[in-house]
Amino acid sequence: MKRIRWISILAFVVLNASVLCSSAQAPQPTGQIMGIAHVAYRVKNLEQELAFLAKLGYEESFASTANGKTTEVFVKINDRQFLEIYPQTDPSQQLGWMHVCYEVGDLDAFVPVLNARGEKPTPVKKAGAGNLLSVVIDPDGRVTEFTQYMPGSRHTLDKGQHLGPNRISTELLGFELPVTDLKAARRFYTDLGFDVDDTGSGLRLSLSGNDDLRIELPQYRPGLKVQSLFPVADARKAAEQLQAAGLSANLQKKLVFVQDPDGNSFVLLETGTAQ
Repeated sequence: MKRIRWISILAFVVLNASVLCSSAQAPQPTGQIMGIAHVAYRVKNLEQELAFLAKLGYEESFASTANGKTTEVFVKINDRQFLEIYPQTDPSQQLGWMHVCYEVGDLDAFVPVLNARGEKPTPVKKAGAGNLLSVVIDPDGRVTEFTQYMPGSRHTLDKGQHLGPNRISTELLGFELPVTDLKAARRFYTDLGFDVDDTGSGLRLSLSGNDDLRIELPQYRPGLKVQSLFPVADARKAAEQLQAAGLSANLQKKLVFVQDPDGNSFVLLETGTAQ
């Protein structure tokens, strides 16, 4: 089953490699989704997770605290993309993938469009880090966030900082997110403004004007987990870098699979253009 999945991902890489590049999405002041701002994970041991990400070359940008305890850590991929890491504070909290947050150029223009399409986003508000935020719930009951980076926010003030020179990849290309109802998922993501295509085993999302984004929505089946996708110029060299950092890297042709301490999967895709 795993081999079939690797072949599927490899076919996806070969099909799209010609349009991938190494820089993150260029911001434009529109009322549409421009790209991924962050993906969020809840982890069992925060320090172990940050140590793992440091071995990928990613540095902590800033953290939020409450009552003297860290509640979330923002780890930088590039100036517009982050990994948002939450520590598990109660055994009942599910570990792993929590949500994706998309960057929107004009959130006040975007939210009324979602309302008109029946998606019921929350009112736009200023989040703790200083950016604008709105939320909808996807057909599987998962949170989907939208943010607009604002002048003076913690993200904006960190521009040019914490860009590790040894980052395994300088971009979050996308992710694989299993869904239970393909018809409902198609309707939801079409409402969000994505171009949605059938793959035979699920859906593929893309955005006009952003060739640096690929999202796969496979039909859910037991054992299928979320995978975050990162482009690299050379899969073999990437695997060697991870192994030199003390990580177990599974090289499969043009793919490298590496897992964090909780078993979350990070997949490096050879595109020949990433830096």
